[in-house]
Amino acid sequence: MNKRTLSLSLYLNYFVHGIGLIILTQNMQALSQHWNSPLATVSYVFSGIGIGRIFAYFIFGNLSDRFGRKVFINIGMLSYLVFFLGMAFVRNIQVAYALAIVAGIANSALDSGTYATFIEMGGNQGSANILIKAFMSIGEFILPLFIATLEANQAWYGWSFMLAAAVLVFNLFFLNRQTFPQRNQADDATAVAAQQLPKSRRILASLGLAGYGYTSMALMILYTQWISLFVTKTYGFGPVLAHLLLSLYSIGSITGVIVIFLLLRTGISERKLLVGMNVGSLIALAVVCYAAVPWLSMVASLAFGFLAAGGAMQIGLNIFLRLYPHIKGTITGTFFTFGSVAAFTIPLITGWLSKQSIAAAMRSDLVVAAAGLGCVAVTAWALRPAHSLETDRQAINQIDQKIVRLLNQRFETVTDISDLKQQAHLPVLDQSREDRVLDRVAQRSNQAAHTPYLQAIYQAIMSNSRAYQTARKTTTHQVAPVAPQTSGLTNKEDLHD
Repeated sequence: MNKRTLSLSLYLNYFVHGIGLIILTQNMQALSQHWNSPLATVSYVFSGIGIGRIFAYFIFGNLSDRFGRKVFINIGMLSYLVFFLGMAFVRNIQVAYALAIVAGIANSALDSGTYATFIEMGGNQGSANILIKAFMSIGEFILPLFIATLEANQAWYGWSFMLAAAVLVFNLFFLNRQTFPQRNQADDATAVAAQQLPKSRRILASLGLAGYGYTSMALMILYTQWISLFVTKTYGFGPVLAHLLLSLYSIGSITGVIVIFLLLRTGISERKLLVGMNVGSLIALAVVCYAAVPWLSMVASLAFGFLAAGGAMQIGLNIFLRLYPHIKGTITGTFFTFGSVAAFTIPLITGWLSKQSIAAAMRSDLVVAAAGLGCVAVTAWALRPAHSLETDRQAINQIDQKIVRLLNQRFETVTDISDLKQQAHLPVLDQSREDRVLDRVAQRSNQAAHTPYLQAIYQAIMSNSRAYQTARKTTTHQVAPVAPQTSGLTNKEDLHD
């Protein structure tokens, strides 16, 4: 399995999905003329996507656990292909509605297979799920520019659908040449942590994460639907500034995806990060809802996009997947089913509130944000680490995996150095170089009490490196590796984790 090529193929699907999310709204005028229907009827067709999602998510998630991720990713790609090709030519409004349902099914199938696949690749691939949103944003950015070019040249609107279809056809061949990881596998530490969590705490965390599946989607839908109208009607902001706030939200979202991806690669706690992002998004939203100062609204909109739409939902899903490592597809389907319910219900709720006032509709997002913070707070409390000998040893096992990988890389470099020394007829031992290494270890150690032990470890590493180089030079016999140094520790118990 080549993780890079498989990841690229999976991300290409979400570039297409980003196009699919907005292609109907971006072509509303053209579709209205093509279908000979008013814009209100065209808008009605969009609801079919939500219906397709609601009915398909849980079913596909459950089935992907049984039949594999690749099957359902292919179903998603083929369904999207039918949607794009069909929408480019269809004239019947009922058929168009059916195609919109197919698009919702495509979205559900892709999600059910893709998010679990990234987790099952192993390592730190939970961060890779965050980048899914970045590729969706790229698709959403490129499509309007492409459509504007078509309109400027009075070209057929259907070329925008053909663009997405062409990428899908290419990726169908590309993806099906890749090998997928074994489904529902989990590393030892994740499996042990999930098994050791008390049932009551697991149920509490599950309820919190399911609720967050609803609130995280509702938070973004409500904001993007009402922000421009709210600041225009309530604060008297001009239309340019009103639309700018939404653009800043999008910029914050894309920036957030990149930053959160990098943070997760460093191993930062997902629980703490999720709570912090939800606290920050609630504060930023409160500023937007009550501070009628243009520059402050701009800063708050940027911050809200960063914190609420910069990958927080994907972090919540990652945590949920690790809670049930052997039914990842089912969990993905459950999480996004709640999000689909939000996509269906929030417009109805805010539509009713808007009859009282636009401000009431917009400020109801604060209730959603507070509920979301409550959900992640409950989840974080339920999943708080319980220190025990077994869990701490599992943590050491994870650290050891990284150390071994880095030591392999170090010895590969030592091999190159050994060859260069032989060519230059230099001795294996370079004492001044080893002294500098030990000095650097002392400088970089952030715990003075650890420093002599770290230096002793590095002395053992360098001693074994010398033995390795000597062994490579020897042609008649093998030199046994030097036994690792133990820093003078003689108590056998000290040598155990």
